[in-house]
Amino acid sequence: MGLGADNTKPGKTGLNGASRKKRRLSGWMHRLAPARLTSRIILINVAGLVFLVAGILYFNQTRKGLIAVREESLMTQAQIMAAAVASTAAADTDTFILDPDLFLEQQLGAKNPAGSGAFQDDEFPINPEQAGRVLRQLVTSTTTRARIFDRDGQMVVDSRHFYGRGEILRFDLPPINAPKQSFIITMWARFNAWFFANNYPLQKPYGLDNGKDFSEVRLALTGLPITKKTVNDKNEIIVIVAVPIQRFKAVQGALILSTKGGEIDDVLKKERKVVLLTFAVAVLVAILLSLSLAGHIAEPIRRLSAAAERIRRGVNNRVEIPDFTYRRDEVGHLSGSLRDMTESLYNRIDAIESFAADVAHEIKNPLTSLRSAVETLELTKTQEQRQRLIDVVNDDVKRLDRLISDISDASRLDAELVRTQAQMVDLHQLLATLVNLHEDLAGKNSVNLMLDVETPDSRIKQKPTFGVKGHDNRLGQVVANLLTNAISFAPTGSEIVTTLKRDNEFVEFSIADNGPGIPPENLEKIFHRFYTDRPEASFGKNSGLGLSISRQIIEAYRGSITAENRKDGSGARFIVRIPAADVDKKSRKNQYG
Repeated sequence: MGLGADNTKPGKTGLNGASRKKRRLSGWMHRLAPARLTSRIILINVAGLVFLVAGILYFNQTRKGLIAVREESLMTQAQIMAAAVASTAAADTDTFILDPDLFLEQQLGAKNPAGSGAFQDDEFPINPEQAGRVLRQLVTSTTTRARIFDRDGQMVVDSRHFYGRGEILRFDLPPINAPKQSFIITMWARFNAWFFANNYPLQKPYGLDNGKDFSEVRLALTGLPITKKTVNDKNEIIVIVAVPIQRFKAVQGALILSTKGGEIDDVLKKERKVVLLTFAVAVLVAILLSLSLAGHIAEPIRRLSAAAERIRRGVNNRVEIPDFTYRRDEVGHLSGSLRDMTESLYNRIDAIESFAADVAHEIKNPLTSLRSAVETLELTKTQEQRQRLIDVVNDDVKRLDRLISDISDASRLDAELVRTQAQMVDLHQLLATLVNLHEDLAGKNSVNLMLDVETPDSRIKQKPTFGVKGHDNRLGQVVANLLTNAISFAPTGSEIVTTLKRDNEFVEFSIADNGPGIPPENLEKIFHRFYTDRPEASFGKNSGLGLSISRQIIEAYRGSITAENRKDGSGARFIVRIPAADVDKKSRKNQYG
């Protein structure tokens, strides 16, 4: 039991250690990542070019193609030289004579015709002096090295050791007083040797009598031509071609042609220099384009971020977001959204400050009245005065309670409209229900309530729908506020008409009364918070928030609420328009932008 418990601890510790190591590694990678968007754009563009050039250099097929072409060229040269050596190896002359007919017969593999006086195959060993003269004329002007091996595998001719009068041709002597290579060149050479390593076998040097130790010599002595790719001790590519020297199908020896070390590598290095130079130019262009792109993207974002940071810190009262809305890209949309958001934020702050000031003012009035009544209560002498002050206190308490309830309702209205999901609400049914509920209140004032639903022309078969997207309790609150407001202003014996109709993409209802109407200069002011224009008898019974809350609710549903005086001058009318629920989103978006 104890042993098992001890075994679990190291595993848990190891797991936590691995997790900490992984978090530490990710933290280091996060620190290594560029912090600025400009650096990231440059890094991504340059990294793409680096991978592209690395792929071109690593998977380049030029080396294979160059080696294949060189092999084919050497094979052709070797066959011509071998035929020339075979046809003139036994001739004792100072001139190189090539008989075309004899050369053609050798190439076609024709046998020596009987009675032609030709020598037998075994009577023609290779004459080194004569063969050397042939090779000297063929390879002296080239960098190709030629060797001839006899049938026993002994080297009889080597073009490297051709010499003229007073001169010896050597290719492996280093230059006198060669300058010391710089560190950069040395590191570049090491990088080339590592990245462009040639995976070919190392070529051992040919000796005078070890020809048969090499596979290419052995195969050539059997009559088979062969090509081989090797490297020298400097890791330079050498292409070797071995062909048989034969006359009338009798193999007299082998001719070995090999390229000079570094000949192919020099061509590849020049090509790599061109690729790297092109890469350097492309990197320079990529950096310039990245800086231009960063200035077009990163700089506006930086300015937007700085402005947002100043707003967060509250350095200035009003910080203006830079305007990039003239750009029709994401930066322009971002700038427009931030400007709209900031403007909305400032408006909300102003509204909160104004709301707080209005609340303080509205609460202060009943509190002042309440304090005066309480202070005067101690000085009263009669019961009638005391009862009158108690009634004032009760009215002020009720007024405070009503005011606080309305303020609380108005303050949480925005959050409630955003938090709860809007549903389908049938305004016809909602209006019919609320009109019936308010008939008792209207009857006390001898006011008649009517609901009028306008129907379209009878020739139209499809009946209009009155469904809207919203919250039934909040829409009911709007209707109740308007009906209560109309009842309070309607004279005795009058009627209040509620009209419902479908106006294209909107559902519209209006509530009209026969009251005194609204002064033209107050048609918009009545929707302000705590504004009231009621008789003195009704003072204190309303908080002045009803119409303000109603407009806030209707505008949350992308609708509108307005007030107007009736044309005949017999009262006021409140008109509410809300988008119909059966209108598709595209037309609604076009309607509101």
